[in-house]
Amino acid sequence: MQITLLKGKLHMACVTQAELWYDGSCAIDADLVKLAGLREFERIDIYNVDNGERFTTYVILAEPGSKTISMNGAAARKVQVGDRVIIAAYGQLSEAEAENYKPKLVYLNRDNSVDRTSNTIPVQVA
Repeated sequence: MQITLLKGKLHMACVTQAELWYDGSCAIDADLVKLAGLREFERIDIYNVDNGERFTTYVILAEPGSKTISMNGAAARKVQVGDRVIIAAYGQLSEAEAENYKPKLVYLNRDNSVDRTSNTIPVQVA
């Protein structure tokens, strides 16, 4: 059996651009893409923390070191520059592969610099 698990995420990224008349996608600083284990043209889900919008698009690369997070095409209508978003990708794994699997989690500051990385999320307490 195959199960879907979180592969990688950019947590609390800050939208730096919204380009309506650009090929639909999400341009992400190439260094951040690599750090989160994402790939160019990979499907991603985006969760807008500021307005609750949730949508799907794909990764295109922005200049390494630019800290760019640009929503393009129809995705530009789902955000405002300055919104904080979670960008997540998922992968299919077998039950055996999932036993020792750990995602790549990248936590960002408001300027899209890396605050920290992790491969676990603490247990939520009541």
